[in-house]
Amino acid sequence: MAETLATQILAILFCLSAAAAAAGTKVYSFNSQNSTSVSSLNANDGICKSVVEPLGYACQEHTVTTKDGYILSLQRMPSGLSGQAADKPPVLLQHGLIVDGVTWLMSLPDESLAFILADNGYDVWISNGRGTRFSRGHTSLDPSDSAYWDWTWDELAAYDLPATFQYVHDQTGQNLHYVGHSQGTLIALAAFSQGKLLNMLRSAVLLCPIAYLNHLTSPFARALVDLFIAEDLYWLGQHEFSLNGQVVNKLLEVICSNPGIDCSDLLTAITGPNCCLNSSRTKVFLDYEPQSTATKNIIHLAHMIRTGTIAMYDYGNENDNMDHYGQPTPPVYNMTSIPNDLPLFVAYGGKDYLTDVKDVQVLLDNLKDHDGDKLVVQYTDEYAHADFVLGVNANQIVYDPLIAFFKIN
Repeated sequence: MAETLATQILAILFCLSAAAAAAGTKVYSFNSQNSTSVSSLNANDGICKSVVEPLGYACQEHTVTTKDGYILSLQRMPSGLSGQAADKPPVLLQHGLIVDGVTWLMSLPDESLAFILADNGYDVWISNGRGTRFSRGHTSLDPSDSAYWDWTWDELAAYDLPATFQYVHDQTGQNLHYVGHSQGTLIALAAFSQGKLLNMLRSAVLLCPIAYLNHLTSPFARALVDLFIAEDLYWLGQHEFSLNGQVVNKLLEVICSNPGIDCSDLLTAITGPNCCLNSSRTKVFLDYEPQSTATKNIIHLAHMIRTGTIAMYDYGNENDNMDHYGQPTPPVYNMTSIPNDLPLFVAYGGKDYLTDVKDVQVLLDNLKDHDGDKLVVQYTDEYAHADFVLGVNANQIVYDPLIAFFKIN
């Protein structure tokens, strides 16, 4: 069955890639038919004008340029609904894979972390990773150039995160709290393990922490990895990975026709049986355009799933690794190198298909020497991956303890 499916996929990839190349088309599209403000975002308007300001909150658009030339969009919410200026430290919110900063604004104001933090007096900054809708600029490259997509989460940790940290620090004159979800935790852990950002950091909150992925249980994600789909896409010149792209979308149809993979509820197939999502807000989330990432980034994540390690990108042979790293194998990010006195809040769920309990335990084992009063671990048995950012009760279950954590750090 797997061999037959793989053959189908390769045939589709070849035909669609050839057709796209002949037509000179890009492999992504913007399909914003829904009238909801979030799902009908215009890239020219920005997040502030489209999402935040219509709800009565002040919002500022900022940009920061990374050392490798990517121009990233940042939103600042300097006050809550009352209009009173923030009197607490800045908080930087970093989204996960295939989404952008709108993740933190997707639910109602009393259920969305960005609004809740602003109303609690924090100076809120929302980051948007390279390649997403509001961060597609570059000093010399265009998203239609394959070189624009020559990166993985290694570069997010090495360039994007330091640039946004430094910018927020310079603008506010204060050290900041950090909140990452999913891939947003991975890049933070990688940076922290190398001693980066620590001089600008008050504390870090890791929601659905990604460091080890060997026990990932999502049948959908497993199919992508086991069939080497990202590698095939890359080989055929599809360097931008977009779930709305012609090639990837057709592959999803083939994968979802495979027995054992139920895509009638795609969010569950990918993230797990989320317990606490509001159906109307889930529709908004699903209607909002999935964001692009680099195909190379998907390959890197696939490496992690296959090997169970957290290491830099593997170029596939000793010579290329030697050229990039000066050693035959990719350097490992050592989680035990994270300073034991760094305040960490780790939250994960028992139903998460992407952040498996066993993988989180491997991370926690690496943090076993962490100072007891600097590590808070919160486990919610009924929560899956999306509950932490979209759950209707996340304000009580996750965000109240998170804010209490901030207050003592």
